[in-house]
Formats: sequence, C-alpha cells, structure tokens
Amino acid sequence: MAKVIQVNSRAGEDGVLRLEIPVGLVNADYEVVVVLQPKPEPSVVVPASSGWPPGFIEQTAGAWQGELVRGPQGEYEVREDL
Repeated sequence: MAKVIQVNSRAGEDGVLRLEIPVGLVNADYEVVVVLQPKPEPSVVVPASSGWPPGFIEQTAGAWQGELVRGPQGEYEVREDL
C-alpha cells in the first residue's frame, strides 16, 4: 500500500538535505519518490475572503495612540432564579 509522507526539512550548510524516514519494517525494499520544492517565504497577506479591505491591517497596525480606557459598563441585569 502506498503512503504519502510529507516532511519539512532544512538543508545543511553544505547544501545537502538529509532525510530520515522511519518505515517500521526491517530488511524491506521500498520505492521512494522525492519531489523537491523550495518552501515559499512567509508573507503577511490578508485574503479578501477574510472580510478586511486590502491594506487595512498594514495601515492600522500600531496606529493606536494614547491610553486605552474602558468606559462605564452600566448596571448588571438582575434575573429571577430558575
């Protein structure tokens, strides 16, 4: 039975990527297929599906100035016991 194993790994300073994959069976033959794909650099992209307009986070992050003050919350509603 074929099994897909996805591994994230980092190449060493010698430019060599070393893989160790535990397979569970000793003295067994395996066919191994490797697809080498560089991992993309992480970026802060807010998708349109999030509901925020493009550029909103970048324009507002760190924009708050002054003290954060919580105003009066009113009186707590008293309810009958059940």
